Amino acid sequence: MKLATLVYVKHEGKTLMIHRVKKQADIHAGKWNGLGGKLEAGESPESCAIREVREEAGLEISNPCYGGLLVFAGFKGDDWYVWVFTADQFKGELTDSNEGRLQWIPDGEIRSLPLWPSDHLFLDWLEAGKIFSARFEYSPQDEMLDYEVLFHL
Repeated sequence: MKLATLVYVKHEGKTLMIHRVKKQADIHAGKWNGLGGKLEAGESPESCAIREVREEAGLEISNPCYGGLLVFAGFKGDDWYVWVFTADQFKGELTDSNEGRLQWIPDGEIRSLPLWPSDHLFLDWLEAGKIFSARFEYSPQDEMLDYEVLFHL
């Protein structure tokens, strides 16, 4: 089981995305993602979100806003539990990431990027301000096979 966070940093109608093109044997190779990564021992999802954005982009976010929990069952051999956040409060200057190319993408253009199929669903939920819990299944060829979702107030 893997525990991770995913953060969408927002600013002036744009979202900070990372094009995963630098890391060897990256399960997200070639895709665009929000920022994030695995929780360290004893770390809360919020603390992980803050640390990962700092490490990947050089930005110090504050008050990450919880969006939901994603479960990727058996994804690449592991069950992944991913806490999703947005953040629009940050300080600092964008730095280079060793995991990919960072870019501020206009919100209206994000869905035209090479994303995971599930991203198209939960990005809509985030934009609508819904709090969600969802489970996704992917094939070994990275095709989304099935999903289930529960929305919370």
